[in-house]
Amino acid sequence: MKKMNVTETVFGHTNGKTVTRYTLTNDLGFELSCIDYGCIITELIAPDRSGKFENVVLGFETLEEYESNPHFFGAVVGRFAGRIKDGAATIDGTDYRLTQNANGHHLHGGPGGFHGAVWHSEAFQNETEAGVEFTYFSPDGEEGFPGNLSMTVRYTLKNDRNELVISYSGKSDKTTLLNVTNHSYFNLSGNLEGTVLDHELQIDSGHYIELDRELLPTGALVPVEEDPLFDFRSGRTIREAASSDHPQAKLAGHGYDHPFLLNKISRPAIEMTDAESGRKLQIDTTEPAVVLYTGNHVGGPYRIRGTEAKNHLGLCLETQRPPDSVRHPHFPSAVLKADEEFRSETSYTFSVD
Repeated sequence: MKKMNVTETVFGHTNGKTVTRYTLTNDLGFELSCIDYGCIITELIAPDRSGKFENVVLGFETLEEYESNPHFFGAVVGRFAGRIKDGAATIDGTDYRLTQNANGHHLHGGPGGFHGAVWHSEAFQNETEAGVEFTYFSPDGEEGFPGNLSMTVRYTLKNDRNELVISYSGKSDKTTLLNVTNHSYFNLSGNLEGTVLDHELQIDSGHYIELDRELLPTGALVPVEEDPLFDFRSGRTIREAASSDHPQAKLAGHGYDHPFLLNKISRPAIEMTDAESGRKLQIDTTEPAVVLYTGNHVGGPYRIRGTEAKNHLGLCLETQRPPDSVRHPHFPSAVLKADEEFRSETSYTFSVD
């Protein structure tokens, strides 16, 4: 078996640091490009049913675009993915004030979170796989979180199949919160040839978490059989929610921005297909939930590799613990005890129908 091709180039510079871009291509032509600024996945090149290779994630060509864009394209977000009400968290009986960066609430680790850091990075390779290992030290008090936290994120590409595995590990010297995810926006049409409105999405979930007007969990776990618009067990498209008067779809910006609790009874936990291109994405994860965000607010006066940005141009499938879990004891917990190791893994497998 041939080893896959791995290249490194300079992507840009920020705050006196060089940002490196890694490109990995396996024997099948599947390709991952990523940078050590925010562990951002800049491109994923996958074939359609006719064998045409195109990019299936939203991303930019320059570092400056990533630094100025507020939508976390392709980045690892943390220490806490999602919102925390009022930026207030009680951990082990101590009250902490976290950075408030979203209408008075904490979101995605704050402005100085993982997504904007230059991580230490190193490529690795053997006969069956290759990847990049990113490490980052988050000091005690960064964005308000307690504990000196050491983080490792690994992107691994398999040589004999079109699969990307993202693994996370972390350890803190104080009890803290840790809830990380990758914030890639997928669009299986290829090179943004269409929106994701007609993508067919299947999620093995019996409950979604209701949101209030500020997109914070109310605490209610709603059975999907009581709310068909949120029942993805047999598959549905995004288009219906984008045009629906359903109050939850409207407050999210005409679509979804909701956590779904995963049953994990069937495999894969998540499956998405694009009938036009034939591309299929299957996702499995060790995490208990996924936040489905259908790009309801990514439109604006900017371009994404030449394509005019518009709403629903991509969707996120953020495998994680639920947002604001510190305030809802019946949610899966994001508390990481001092000196215990956090581990999480999510796989993304591409194929064609």
